[in-house]
Amino acid sequence: MTTPIGEKIRELRKKKGFTLDKLAELSESSKSYIWELENKDPPRPSADKIAKIAIALGVTPDYLITDEVLVEDATDTAFFRKYRTMKPATKEKIQKMLDLIGDDE
Repeated sequence: MTTPIGEKIRELRKKKGFTLDKLAELSESSKSYIWELENKDPPRPSADKIAKIAIALGVTPDYLITDEVLVEDATDTAFFRKYRTMKPATKEKIQKMLDLIGDDE
């Protein structure tokens, strides 16, 4: 029986075009472990494994383990976490790019 976490992992993996092997490699897991998460109701995975899988999929661990966070919010959160660690010059370039792109709404 598939679990909500398994469904999310499969959906995000396919959206990114990752095979089971690729996600396993990126998250330092085995292919069979990823398959089990997606298709069975295994014992609760470790926080370390969830964190590595979330990073590989570009979302937060919270998104994978809860039903309350939208994927867009999880993606934004992951982006902002990365943005906060950037050098000021890089942040400035990103801000200028956003100004050039503008708001399409």
